[in-house]
Amino acid sequence: MTHAHRTDHLPTLRPLRAADAAAVARLVTEGVRGHWTYAPEHFREAQPGTRPTRLVAEQDGVVIATARLAPFGEGVPDALRLDVAGDAACFTPLLLAQLAEAPGGFRRVLGVTREDFTEQMTFFAAAGFRNAWQSWGAHLDLTTFDPALFEAAQERLFLAGYEPERLTPDAPDADWDALHALHQTGVRDQPRNPTTTPDPLTRDGLRDVIRREEAAFVTRWRGQIVALTRLTPRGTEVDSEGTVTHPDHRRRGVMTALKAHALTWAKGEGFAHAGTGGTVLNLPMLRVNTRLGYRTERMWITWEKDL
Repeated sequence: MTHAHRTDHLPTLRPLRAADAAAVARLVTEGVRGHWTYAPEHFREAQPGTRPTRLVAEQDGVVIATARLAPFGEGVPDALRLDVAGDAACFTPLLLAQLAEAPGGFRRVLGVTREDFTEQMTFFAAAGFRNAWQSWGAHLDLTTFDPALFEAAQERLFLAGYEPERLTPDAPDADWDALHALHQTGVRDQPRNPTTTPDPLTRDGLRDVIRREEAAFVTRWRGQIVALTRLTPRGTEVDSEGTVTHPDHRRRGVMTALKAHALTWAKGEGFAHAGTGGTVLNLPMLRVNTRLGYRTERMWITWEKDL
């Protein structure tokens, strides 16, 4: 005898629709504990003929969970990234539905979550993902940042020939060449994991992104650019990235002095907070940011599962 099983109590899994955007924005914002705030316009319905990268779980007409599976990025070309939010009971069926339609050419799935995002942490561990890499984030209260604490070190370096400055958008081609070479040095030398691996940038791409959305600060030694840090304004906060010192000028306090110079600029411009981050393996940058007064937050975990 065949027994019929009711399934009307189970959620329906389907692609995101335009009408779901507000509900999904709320779920994702809640999932990251408000660390970022998402708006409905961040979530768009897939175009006809394309594979939907985001699915939702709907029950009784209400969207209760969501998952997105899409290429991780140019810096990690062999990986897909899975993001989940909402009712944790829906995460496994959403993952299975996503994997059933996953594009070819990828060998692993990565998930990124902070260690206090309990439902995501529990899911990735239970689903057989490996806790592969750990990253740190840190914030600095610029309203209490005191540039005077770094003046003595900056003067000492100045007497040794080191001069920090903000790079102007109309800098000569030779400066952009030097900047790109230094950027490539950082990409080669700095410890990293998938979440801290930058997308590759050409010389012109680096120049364009700095001109369009960043403030770049450099240190010159006898006229040559030997250190770089980049700030990206986001509301009342600036995020720093792309921080690198030429190997011949490391372990002299050059980067601490340069970041202090950049943060002094940010404070003068009225920004209230500064953020940064990186892999836990990058101990030199951890030391620099500790000296500057950054306070580290809970760790970010990158989970990995082979396909």
